Formats: sequence, structure tokens, C-alpha cells
Amino acid sequence: MKEKKIVYYRDELNDEFSSAVINARKIDGDYVYDHTSLFKKFTHFFWYRIVAVPIAFCYLKIHFQHKIVNRKVLKAARDTGYFIYGNHTQPVGDAVIPTFVCWPRDAYVIVHPANVSMPFLGKINPSMGAIPLPDTKEASRNFVNVIEKRIRQKKAVFIYPEAHIWPYYTGIRPFTEKSFHYPVKQKVPAFCFTNTYQKKLFSKRPRIVTYVDGPFYPDETLPLAQQKKKLRDDIFEKMTERSKLSDVTWIEYRKEGTDS
Repeated sequence: MKEKKIVYYRDELNDEFSSAVINARKIDGDYVYDHTSLFKKFTHFFWYRIVAVPIAFCYLKIHFQHKIVNRKVLKAARDTGYFIYGNHTQPVGDAVIPTFVCWPRDAYVIVHPANVSMPFLGKINPSMGAIPLPDTKEASRNFVNVIEKRIRQKKAVFIYPEAHIWPYYTGIRPFTEKSFHYPVKQKVPAFCFTNTYQKKLFSKRPRIVTYVDGPFYPDETLPLAQQKKKLRDDIFEKMTERSKLSDVTWIEYRKEGTDS
């Protein structure tokens, strides 16, 4: 029988438990966020639809018996782009689950620059929807422009507000309202998805069941700062509620200095 792994943490907001060690490139004004050539459009189609989707589908089904629940709520945004927030608990799964949450719509995921810094995948990930966070003011303008363009194109933009990966974590870690200015500014709906860990037949390793909820709309009667906070609070509350459907603890996280 597998002995439960225990991981100790200090800071829920900033601790990172991904095993990957990557020297992230600097995302400056020279980074091209939006490729418009026919060749780049073809590579996006090829890597996203032809290569990534079949591999990701097999990986999620075989390794996690992955299931998505309540995806129908996304129909409320059939005529607009939207933002969707999720919990960050898988180094590989979190890169591919968005593809199936919003299928057949293209998924674009806001990522750490490390995701576009790897020798091989770093060049492919942008074609599969990775949008790295900027490091300079010039890059920030380009970043905002491409986010706004994807929303105009009626795409889905995914955000992991917890920012750091805690593998198999079954709760929802506190996160700030910083990333919630996107739907407030764009005046579009927001959704959330919560990956839960549940008992799997014939295996001790849990399956992933993803719950989709929303839409959540900015309350335009409030000042902008309060709109962001309320949107954050509404989504945090729903994700916390869904996280309680996890019934397997594969890795236990404990605060340093505590015994349980």
C-alpha cells in the first residue's frame, strides 16, 4: 500500500512545488505575442488540433480517467470571449485540461515565462495557446493587446490565479484579485473550473473530475477595485465549494511547524 506523501509549506501564496527546473527567458518588447502569417496559423492548427489534442486526450483518459462536469454553463458565453479561472495542481494536466473544458473553442492559457523557455516545447507552446506573462512595460502593452484580441475573437482565456503548482492539492489556496481586472476591463463573463481528486476504479491513484461553473459577471454598480474583489470572492467561494468533492488525498500538505 502506498504511504501517503507529506509536503511541508511555508507560504500558501508563493511556495512552488513543481519539480521542473527551467531558466525562464525574459519576455521583453521583442517577444512576438501575435503571429499573423499563414505559416504561423498553420503551425497553430497543426500543433494544437492535430498533435496536442489527441495526445492530451489519451494522457488524461489513461492516466487520470478525466471527466468534465457541467461544461454546458459555457453556452452562456457562446457569443463572446471569456476568462476562466482554475486551481493549479498538475504540471502537465493543467496545460492540457483547458483544451477540453472549452472544446471546440480554442483555449489560450496565461503562463509563466518558463513555459516558453524550454529548448523544444518552449517553441511549440505558443502555437498551442501559451501566453507568457511580460517582464517589461513594452511587453506588457503587447501582452494586453493580444489578450484583448483573443477576447474579440471569442476565444477562451484561462488563468491560474494561485500562480504556483501544488500537485494533487485538494483545497483552494488563497489568491489575490489582481488577475480579475481582465473580465472587469473587457466587460465579459468569467467562469471557473475546479479539478478535484476522486477514487478511481482498480487504482489507488485518484482520477481527476473537473467541475465548470459560472458565468460570473462584474458588478458594474461598484467601483473598479470592488468589482475585481467581488468577482474574485465569488469565484473563490464556488471553487472552494467544489473542492470539497475531492475524496482522495494523494499528497498531504502541512504548514511548517504543525504536526497535522
